[in-house]
Amino acid sequence: MAQKTNAMRLLDQRKIPYEVKEYEVDESDLSAGNAARKIGLPLDNVYKTLVARGDKSGILLACIPGGRELHLKALAGMSGNKKVEVVPLKEVQPLTGYIRGGVSPVGTKKKYPIYIDEAVQQLDKVSISAGVRGCQMILKPDDLLKAVDARCGAISKEADL
Repeated sequence: MAQKTNAMRLLDQRKIPYEVKEYEVDESDLSAGNAARKIGLPLDNVYKTLVARGDKSGILLACIPGGRELHLKALAGMSGNKKVEVVPLKEVQPLTGYIRGGVSPVGTKKKYPIYIDEAVQQLDKVSISAGVRGCQMILKPDDLLKAVDARCGAISKEADL
């Protein structure tokens, strides 16, 4: 198994059970769809974490199903902002401590407000990044919500193809 990540250590500290699934990283495809195929889970169970900035709240994290896209207006409304934008890629690591393809809502460098798409509540298990590329943590949605003190809401929409 991979070395323990900050995300794993944080779940361990809180005595939250999780399963680790590792897979071969393809630098040309860091998508949630690729991760889902490699760990054998439906795409709806693999959540990606996006880093955004609200005009009032500042930095926040949004976790949405891998096959959907972030609904910026819905996230803005839920987070008390007029406008929310995804941060440029070059800002992700300095803000979170994680690199693209390995951003986890658990164990970020600094504590940010976290919003998770409400579809997570219909799942028996959810997969999120363990904080490094090629490694996912699978846990119960309620445990994830508790671990990161997240708010749930309708913050994703069908992806434009």
